[in-house]
Amino acid sequence: MFFIKKKLLFSMLDNKTILVTGGTGSFGENFVEGILKIYKPKKIIVFSRDEYKQFLLQEKLSSHPKKKSIRFLIGDIRDSDRLDMAFRGVDYVVHAAAMKQIPTTEKEPLECIKTNIYGATNVIRSALKNKVKKVIALSTDKAVNPINLYGATKLAADKLFVSANNYSGNIKTIFSVVRYGNVIGSRGSVIPFFKKLKNENKKYLPITHPDMTRFFISIEDAVNFVLKSFKIMKGREIFIPILPSIKIIDLARAVNPKANLKIVGIRAGEKIHESLFSKEESRLVQRINGIYVLYPEDLKHKKSPINMEYNSGTNKNFLEYKDILKIIK
Repeated sequence: MFFIKKKLLFSMLDNKTILVTGGTGSFGENFVEGILKIYKPKKIIVFSRDEYKQFLLQEKLSSHPKKKSIRFLIGDIRDSDRLDMAFRGVDYVVHAAAMKQIPTTEKEPLECIKTNIYGATNVIRSALKNKVKKVIALSTDKAVNPINLYGATKLAADKLFVSANNYSGNIKTIFSVVRYGNVIGSRGSVIPFFKKLKNENKKYLPITHPDMTRFFISIEDAVNFVLKSFKIMKGREIFIPILPSIKIIDLARAVNPKANLKIVGIRAGEKIHESLFSKEESRLVQRINGIYVLYPEDLKHKKSPINMEYNSGTNKNFLEYKDILKIIK
């Protein structure tokens, strides 16, 4: 288990009720464990629709000294009535639930829209209805100039959460977004996939394109970044961490140096490089205290705009082979 930097939030989460949608996903599970280790929440609610993953997490936390503060709620963000019930008495919400597997979202577009857009709308409405103090929604680099439906729905969700601040009025609920790249080792990501092929003694690792790059963030850094964003958010911001890039071909060689690499072609809806903000967005971006903050169009800025695309292919910070080896271990 990693260490959450408590100085980021001081005692902000102590004696508070926190709800995590998608709480049994890679991020949600680590966020819950981290909060329980460092803080003394009044209640932390794991909200998800996967009863088996909830069972596994319950078993994992069954001997935790703070287990009495944990609540597991089965529910779907598509169900607004269920969200209304779940959000009662909640102080903070982390919205991590999403349909995100690109091949699936391309084949089942309406299901993706129901979860990622309608579900986001339900989260906003329930947060306002129950006077939640702060809501942070997790986004992705694929929301920048999207070419697949997943990215398009996450871009729409980003817009929804930023504009939700216009409706809070006297309720004073504030909404912000955290946007980052691929999470190292998360379920369905490329590192576990390459490791699986290595353990199966496959003779080659499939590479979609020799030049492909991605932004990578550790699950520990993702959790800490969300916590930092909770502390500094005033509403309407999109917070973007400064991340290293990795060449996927270097990653494959680090996982299994003996395997041959086979170029299999780019999948539908896939880019060679990803961006965390576009050239067009950059005029609204400020670098503040070691992170990027994307502000809405109508907010004035004192500092000069960034005036660049934050792209994984042109990023100045690439992980070297020795650093990649440390990550995969």
